Amino acid sequence: MAGKESLLAQLSALGIHPRKGLGQNFLVDPVHRGRIVAAAQLGPEDAVLEIGPGPGVLTELLLQQAGRVVAVELDDRLIPFLCARFAAYPNLSIVHGDILKLDVTGLMSDPAIAGQPAAPPSYKVVANLPYYITGAVIPHVLEAGQPPVLTVVTVQREVAERMIARPPDMSLLALGVQFYCNAQIVDRIPAGAFYPAPKVDSAVVRMRRRAEPAVSGVTGEQFFRVARAGFGQRRKQLRNSLAAGLGVPPPQAEAWLRAAGVDPQRRAETLTIDEWGALAKAVQA
Repeated sequence: MAGKESLLAQLSALGIHPRKGLGQNFLVDPVHRGRIVAAAQLGPEDAVLEIGPGPGVLTELLLQQAGRVVAVELDDRLIPFLCARFAAYPNLSIVHGDILKLDVTGLMSDPAIAGQPAAPPSYKVVANLPYYITGAVIPHVLEAGQPPVLTVVTVQREVAERMIARPPDMSLLALGVQFYCNAQIVDRIPAGAFYPAPKVDSAVVRMRRRAEPAVSGVTGEQFFRVARAGFGQRRKQLRNSLAAGLGVPPPQAEAWLRAAGVDPQRRAETLTIDEWGALAKAVQA
């Protein structure tokens, strides 16, 4: 495994330096990258989607433990470097592209890329995510047609804590994660473990897909339509924020809330996921 100095020297010789515009902070601490890969609980039967491999510090460990790795990298400067570095690994597919513009299910069900039967694909996701795309990537992955069975992501520590939050500190991000997954923080990473060091610490979140969504009797689309409305004006009481978000008079919103057993004066961040489910069902009824 290439050491920090050796890896950075190779990149520097090729004129490759982390791009601030892409949110690139390369993880160079071997202890923490080992913990990230260990959290994915990989075996030779596993296919892994790695989002943003960068110079491949996680890729190397993933290739040693998983049966197949699909690495999606946006930075075109790194593609030749990755191809050369891992030329001896036949179980790696490198895809140049923006993960937010790719069909994750289609990607992982392509035998030529993922090396597994076309449908339904079973795979895991591992990613050291740039902070600025975290909020977009997580729902993009979790709401894929065939989502991953396990997702391990490194994110800003504050974001990680929001993902596993409970009332009265709920958010749309927390609902999005917890509706589909059981989530936990498995490692905390100091800023100094990255190059260049970001201004804040990071954390590793492991999300294990639920066999069924946390709320039954309502679709994800119905659930999040109501949740987005409720969180649209967080400082307002739910009676008013829900009315504004769904385009109905406040008395109608109040009636739905009372039908769901929720006090109309409460605020969105205080509701449990089950209460959001009851509210979504009341709105649909």
